[in-house]
Amino acid sequence: MFFTRDRDFYKTLVKLAIPIALQNAVTFAVNFADNLMIGSLGDSAISGVYVGNQLQTLLQMFIGGIEGAILILAAQYWGKRDTVSIRKIVSIGVRFAVAIGALITLVAFLCPAQIMAIFTDDASVIEMGTPYVRIISLSYLFFCISQVMVASMRAVETAKIGLYVSFVALGVNVSLNYILIFGKLGLPALGVTGAAIATLISRIVEAAVMVVYVRFIDRKLKLCFGDLLKSDRQLTRDFIRYGMPIVGGQIVWSVNMMGQTMILGRFDAGVIAATSITGMLHNMMYIAMNGFSSAVGIITGKTVGAGRIDKIREYSRTTQVIFLGIGVLSGITVFLLRDPFISLYNASPEAIEYSRQFINVISVTIVGTCYQAACLFGLVKSGGDIAFVFKNDTIFVFLVVLPSAIIASYLGAPPWVVFACLKCDQILKCFVAVVKINRYNWMKNLTRESNT
Repeated sequence: MFFTRDRDFYKTLVKLAIPIALQNAVTFAVNFADNLMIGSLGDSAISGVYVGNQLQTLLQMFIGGIEGAILILAAQYWGKRDTVSIRKIVSIGVRFAVAIGALITLVAFLCPAQIMAIFTDDASVIEMGTPYVRIISLSYLFFCISQVMVASMRAVETAKIGLYVSFVALGVNVSLNYILIFGKLGLPALGVTGAAIATLISRIVEAAVMVVYVRFIDRKLKLCFGDLLKSDRQLTRDFIRYGMPIVGGQIVWSVNMMGQTMILGRFDAGVIAATSITGMLHNMMYIAMNGFSSAVGIITGKTVGAGRIDKIREYSRTTQVIFLGIGVLSGITVFLLRDPFISLYNASPEAIEYSRQFINVISVTIVGTCYQAACLFGLVKSGGDIAFVFKNDTIFVFLVVLPSAIIASYLGAPPWVVFACLKCDQILKCFVAVVKINRYNWMKNLTRESNT
């Protein structure tokens, strides 16, 4: 039987997935508004912001690893209703996130032009991106705080607050984008600098709302500021032990993303702009999948923590079928939306043609992305076998993806071939995922009996 008869699985899946997916949709809308408004300024502006956001991508990977550690550990303790341990886990995550955010902020603020030069040698792109990086770096700490708070709420099945906060950020960011980029209400037109200022302000508001909610409104964790100063050696060791493979996997993925930017950044601005446009469409289609994947991860962690291993087998079969179906639908939709989506941008003819080619590629690879990424995170990683996903990603990135793209680029292959090499792992990982998931050797309870 492919589908579980447990109605609670479907109810919980929908209950968690919808607000998470909607939050992702709102976050995407913020990024898309930035991208679209900046896109009206031309290829160099699009490319400058895209390259300038690579440190943000690196930060997101680190914070994503910390979020993952919080979600996996806290969700399993939530299965035991051990909120004392969850508060300690969240506090550990906050400290790590603030330390990383402060470090990356310092580097970005002091060396924006040097960072841009790592990814591209196009002078116009560097010129556009340098002031953007310096200002946007000031938002990193606020981003770290808000994301860790959102993860802590998701772990205890309070997913809606992330959605509400994202709506607030959307309103602030889009309004300020319009005013500051184009110079409305009597203010000067600041272009990409205006976009950076708008993002900074929206991140501050986002963090403030999350802190107020977690401290004064939430009734599940009842997290206090004093909790952030408390430490627990055992849980810290657990956080590092189980969190390091997650963070390591995110680092590998960030190296992959930056490597892709460096490889494609050696082409002209049209290719970089096309990469940005294609990435926005891909992220738009990824929204629903990511919401359901996160929901599956929370359900898996909670179920394993509660010791209901028999249910996990049912849930895993159902999950595989659901995400294969989402993948096929996503691929068809991407292909059909290709030309209407590209037409939203004021891009050059070269960038438009490259975008068409790149989108053709992701209309195929997104099928694999939906299946393997969702199943490996939602089941294998959240089920406790964290190290496997890290090892799998490392092998594919450093032995398949980057080497094949570098070779193709060196041999003078067209940009779309190089782009296809950078996305080939999304299909290849499916074969690994099928075997791993159906062996059922990934279910591991990571909780301790007593952490009071």
